[in-house]
Amino acid sequence: MLNAYIGIGSNLGDRKAIIALSIAKIEFVAGARARVAPLVESEPWGYESENRFLNTVIAIPWYGNPHELLHALQSIERELAPNSPHRNPDGSYRDRTIDLDIIDIPGVTLDTPSLTIPHPRMHSRDFVMEPLKALQ
Repeated sequence: MLNAYIGIGSNLGDRKAIIALSIAKIEFVAGARARVAPLVESEPWGYESENRFLNTVIAIPWYGNPHELLHALQSIERELAPNSPHRNPDGSYRDRTIDLDIIDIPGVTLDTPSLTIPHPRMHSRDFVMEPLKALQ
């Protein structure tokens, strides 16, 4: 069993409720309780919007492989926000109801077309590093 650190963000709708629901769904899939860092509010990263993000990071035990976790998170995103894709057709970022990212699984290094662990831009994002430090 390894702890997976998952970044969670929302800048549309009832952000706190969506984040809480996503955590509950991740806990259900993992079969374990998560440790949850305090919420932080931030400006959108990589694009401009009037909608600020709420972000947190959770630590949760994970028994499967990282790709299984990725697929579970993507399924939760689609379930909670079926009409809220992460990117515009040109590839640029956009507002979104929920964003779930694998930040790190200590002891795991992975670089595939669909998943890179640790997250390659985590150190440049205070909204990830601040909550992550609160869990360590």
